[in-house]
Amino acid sequence: MNIQSILSSLGVESKNSGAAIGANWLTTNGNTISSISPVDGNLIGEVTAATEKDYEDCIRSAQEAFVDWRMVPAPQRGEIVRQFGDALRAKKEDLGALVSYEMGKSYQEGLGEVQEMIDICDFAVGLSRQLHGLTMHSERPLHRMYEQYHPLGIVGIISAFNFPVAVWAWNTALAWICGDVCIWKPSEKAPLCAIACQKIMAEVLANNNLHGGICSLIIGEADLGKLMASDKRIPLVSATGSTRMGKSVGQVVGERLGKSLLELGGNNAVILTPDADLKMVIPALVFGAVGTTGQRCTSTRRLIIHDSIYDNVKQAMVSAYKQLKIGNPLDESNHVGPLIDRDAVVMYEKAIETAKEEGGNVIVEGGKLSGEGYESNCYVKPVIIEAENQFQIVQHETFAPILYLIKYNGDVNEAIAIQNNVPQGLSSAIMTTNMREQEAFLSHAGSDCGIANVNIGTSGAEIGGAFGGEKETGGGRESGSDAWKIYMRRQTNTINWGTSLPLAQGIKFEI
Repeated sequence: MNIQSILSSLGVESKNSGAAIGANWLTTNGNTISSISPVDGNLIGEVTAATEKDYEDCIRSAQEAFVDWRMVPAPQRGEIVRQFGDALRAKKEDLGALVSYEMGKSYQEGLGEVQEMIDICDFAVGLSRQLHGLTMHSERPLHRMYEQYHPLGIVGIISAFNFPVAVWAWNTALAWICGDVCIWKPSEKAPLCAIACQKIMAEVLANNNLHGGICSLIIGEADLGKLMASDKRIPLVSATGSTRMGKSVGQVVGERLGKSLLELGGNNAVILTPDADLKMVIPALVFGAVGTTGQRCTSTRRLIIHDSIYDNVKQAMVSAYKQLKIGNPLDESNHVGPLIDRDAVVMYEKAIETAKEEGGNVIVEGGKLSGEGYESNCYVKPVIIEAENQFQIVQHETFAPILYLIKYNGDVNEAIAIQNNVPQGLSSAIMTTNMREQEAFLSHAGSDCGIANVNIGTSGAEIGGAFGGEKETGGGRESGSDAWKIYMRRQTNTINWGTSLPLAQGIKFEI
């Protein structure tokens, strides 16, 4: 891979501005943000962070753009999103490689992330002809009632490093067809991916003579996110990241009675019952635990295994982990790449030590890797630890490839209770061929997560379904189903087409 040719293809330079309004890149003078690849520790490029002035420029431009964009018919807005999807198709390999190199996930996962962007564009294009409300019967004669949806205005998007491009697209594709304009604050740990995306969409806007304020970018530290959260000019803030961050955003947005869409931490479990088909599920369990080096919000953190099959599952997982290859994620023969940075390695090491102190039994040893191919000091070994669900470290989400094995010996309801007994509620799964266990898991008394799967793992959500979770995961929903509604405001309309004006509830008022 020639990273310089890839950057050139995507329009990313060695030194970049951290603020853009469409194709207009502002002259920023904030701190310098260095993008260091966790793959090899090399400097990829630098970004000058956006300032509060740059933020204000983006807000004013977005307000101007919204005045015209909201009046463009939704199918025509869908056509712009269609063109964006086609532009992503043309850049898929290069953008996927940049995602892999800057974030550290495998090349195939990088390509998969760009494909998610393409898929949500396709979904949004179809949706642009279906932004419909309901028609209701009025209790008053010669009256008609219906509801319709209107654009909100500016949508502020705060995204995390682990999906540096897809989560932004989930939000923007829907927001744009709804008639909103977007300002994106990406993770400062993957700024070049954001710059590449801005360049791609900016070209689409320019080709259609559209206002650049439809798509703006601000790169910087947490203070920019705080500006977004407190800004009354932004009716919706969509934030993806840690629960700690989400609580802060939600509180500040809530104080001004704004809307927030929060997609926060997960502590995802897979239940394995005696009726699980182990030959089928082991690969899904391993990928769920080590894919993206355990840095997905849907990564499998806990396996809740029935006592009768516990030893068999344990042996199969240990055997599978022995076959894992750790190294450069752009080499498709490797299964596990690096963590995002050295701070993440420290967090991983502390979590293992804490698990041991609480009584956990490490059955697949971890540790940081060094030597040739691991010069970035971000590579670690995936770990398996026998633990109890009540351990404090198990209750906490660690963004690393640490998998806890937890034993149960009762019926499926005991396993479900264990699974639900954590603060987070994003993704969950059960492995069983028993229909009654499946239905118990999916019932009102079953999984309390936003995602509940049967005989597939916790990661790998499809675009068509709404994505998000409950409890400390934040309650937000992105992507498919009717997630589009949060990007719009609902309005109920009543039309009197008669010659009198009766009041509701039969009230009489005469003068």
